[in-house]
Amino acid sequence: MTVSDKGSPPEVHASASDAGQFIHHHTEFPTTRFSRILDGVISAIGKSASWLWIVVTGVIIYAVVGRYAFGMGSVTLEEVQWHLAGAGWLLGLGYTLVTDDHVRVDVIHERLSLKGQAWIELFGLVFLLLPFLVLAVYEMIPYAVSSWEQGETSQAPAGLPYRWILKGILALSFALLIVAGLSRLLKVTALLFGFPKPIRVESGENKKEDAS
Repeated sequence: MTVSDKGSPPEVHASASDAGQFIHHHTEFPTTRFSRILDGVISAIGKSASWLWIVVTGVIIYAVVGRYAFGMGSVTLEEVQWHLAGAGWLLGLGYTLVTDDHVRVDVIHERLSLKGQAWIELFGLVFLLLPFLVLAVYEMIPYAVSSWEQGETSQAPAGLPYRWILKGILALSFALLIVAGLSRLLKVTALLFGFPKPIRVESGENKKEDAS
């Protein structure tokens, strides 16, 4: 051992499980019977929409091979790509909220107790997220209806018709976010005020039990 090695701390390599402890940000609020139903609906839609990414990948590969191997470019395929990618991303927004997998930038949140985090969630949901989403849906529905009434199509040559479908998905995605936000709000109020009554979900073969 050299002099420089003396007294130096042993090198520690963090495992993947150790790294997970640093990036885990989920806030484990109690669930309720109604929020479980809402979460199930949003999760089913989000998981179904995730299959669109496989379709998008296939379309991209087909378009690239056609363009560079056979010299056949297609505006239609280019628009199909971003239409499907946009739909998949938008329909997955609600899923990220119910699973608490969205990006957080609040450095204070993780340092608080569970009830402290719940109060922040309550304020954010009631005064920031839900009012914004309601206003967004209020504006987006006429936006999609107007597109449908005008028979709006892509301005690009050989572009896709029925542009109202994508605009309708935009409104739908924000409506699903409202549902996900309400589910989250029920969990927060269950923790802070005991209403609705929280439930405990047991793992394995155990059944659900009412939380005391």
